Amino acid sequence: MALAILSALAQPAWSAEVAEPVEAVIILGSRNSQIGIADAASAGVVTQQQLEARTVYRPGELLEATPGLIVSQHSGEGKANQFYLRGINLDHGTDLRTTIDGMLVNQRTHAHGQGWTDVNFLIPELATRLEYSKGPFEAKQGDFASAGSVNVLYANRLTQGIVSAGIGQNGYVRTLLADSPKLGNGNLLYALELFHNDGPFVHGDDYRKVNGVLRYSEGNDTDGFNLSLMAYKARWNATDQIPQRAIDTGLLANRFDAIDPTDGGSAHRYSLSGAWQKTTDTTATKINAYLVSSQLDLYSNFTYFLDNPVNGDQFNQPDKRITTAINASHSWKTPLMGRPSENTIGMQIQNDNIRNGLYSTKSRQRLSTTRADHIVESSLGFYAENVTQWNDKFRSVAGIREDFYRDQVTSNLAENSNTVSAHVPSPKLSLVFGPWQKTEYYVNLGRGFHSNDARGATIAVNPRDPAARATRESALVLSRGLEVGVRTEAIPGLQTSLSLYRLDLDSELLFQGDAGTTQDSGRPSRRIGFEFSNYYKPANWLTIDADLAFAQARYRNFDPVGAHIPGAIEGVASLALAIDHLGRYFGGLQLRYFGPRPLIEDNSVRSNSTITLNGRIGYKINPAMRVELEGYNLSNRKDAAIDYAYVSRLPGEPADGVFDKHFHPIESRSFRINLIANF
Repeated sequence: MALAILSALAQPAWSAEVAEPVEAVIILGSRNSQIGIADAASAGVVTQQQLEARTVYRPGELLEATPGLIVSQHSGEGKANQFYLRGINLDHGTDLRTTIDGMLVNQRTHAHGQGWTDVNFLIPELATRLEYSKGPFEAKQGDFASAGSVNVLYANRLTQGIVSAGIGQNGYVRTLLADSPKLGNGNLLYALELFHNDGPFVHGDDYRKVNGVLRYSEGNDTDGFNLSLMAYKARWNATDQIPQRAIDTGLLANRFDAIDPTDGGSAHRYSLSGAWQKTTDTTATKINAYLVSSQLDLYSNFTYFLDNPVNGDQFNQPDKRITTAINASHSWKTPLMGRPSENTIGMQIQNDNIRNGLYSTKSRQRLSTTRADHIVESSLGFYAENVTQWNDKFRSVAGIREDFYRDQVTSNLAENSNTVSAHVPSPKLSLVFGPWQKTEYYVNLGRGFHSNDARGATIAVNPRDPAARATRESALVLSRGLEVGVRTEAIPGLQTSLSLYRLDLDSELLFQGDAGTTQDSGRPSRRIGFEFSNYYKPANWLTIDADLAFAQARYRNFDPVGAHIPGAIEGVASLALAIDHLGRYFGGLQLRYFGPRPLIEDNSVRSNSTITLNGRIGYKINPAMRVELEGYNLSNRKDAAIDYAYVSRLPGEPADGVFDKHFHPIESRSFRINLIANF
């Protein structure tokens, strides 16, 4: 109904003259004002200068520019990161919708985890800005956006060419070459990255990455087009999480040792994408389409010798897919009841042709097949949104989207082959009041969802025991969000936002150590929390980011095992200082606090807190060349990057295993030096 109403309004109330295209302006300011722009206190934009000031150990940590977001790792560097936001252990990306250059990174019905978000192909130097929003409040954000969304935008044109070379401890080597020379009526941007890192592990990661981008573009971000080719290929070894008792008994040499040193994997991602946009005084049309071919071959062992005391519990999860997608939107301005108003309608289509499976292995050699599947997952989403400025102190944003899914699973077990369909409507409403004295107030309500693994929606029997019946999951899981917030710039140089939120999920996805994947708990949950974000520029040479977030996460139904949600993040804090314009010197510090979390439902086992301190200092040799020294975990803390509690079995232990805390350590103190030249 909403789509029909807005489509009827598509004829503008007045004829508009077509605006002449203008050259895009790259804003280099540290942070743009969001007063009068953002629709929520928890939404914002991080500029290119802010992104450049961050010290990141791995590409995924660039996303931590989003206040309250934690990016971690529990395995080898080539594996998708672990994400935490708004009281949720997001596993490898579920409930955090992530797009890079307009392409959805989250992968549906993935072999290892629903919403698998591998951002290792991200090249930070190409990122021009990062847009984030929290909660299910934006009509254009569909699957996986319950906790929030992050969008990284790549440049069409570089202001200068870049040559970068870096070396460091633990086998770190990185080189980058990028430029965007003129070609015809546009620019041809190219980038090539070569990377290697071992990390501090006894059995080094030996992470090898080749990464490239080739893009032709004409025009700018509002009027123009681009065509892009991207290619990423990597191999690595993995030191997965280890049991605490292996350290206590001396079975492992140190916290960087491994139970199964043959874990690891390989991955590639190749994409062809294009985007076109046209803007006039009263209309804006955007279209982007992409084709992605990706493959992962992952080997893991989390329970060691619990299921197979002879050959061990290593398993292989291959995933090979072709993803095609097209997104289109059209906006137009037209009065509503005599007030300035803008309407947007959009469509999102995606199809995934997937082949994946689960195999028992020893030292990466297959022993048996647990399951093998061919999945075709298709979705169609429509959305409509209206923004109306009712008076100079009040505007509303009302939206609705409808998503349709069709999952077709062909399994090696005929009983698990089936086709299911589902659809879900998602209404949204945001009310914005102000500004008064450079202060705005927000009320946001919305419903969202994430898709479940299609294999869980069609399963009939347990593939490990075909005589046992299995419980099917819903194809789509609903979420409901409520948020109130305030944003102020009343104090010169200081931008502050505070949001209070509630987020309900119809069911939880939890990590299962013995299966090496996530499983629907079937229990509804609720999270209540706040986020407090501050950006302060007291002087031309100093900027300060200070963020604090806290969440209480509980199951909403009674169960004697307990109401706490394992792995649910509680307290997060960060403090970042960036220094520049001090002659030839520049630098920064980043302090991050990742608080304790319950590891089992009754809260009797909890993780410890994790604190990291990273920093860098740089010197500008001349206007075109600089050198940087980056340091990670400067205080050399022996904290864990992630913790789990489950049953595993080491050699010689009882057949039913031992319940223990398992952890993956943060990297020890290390340094890297980089030489960067512009041309």
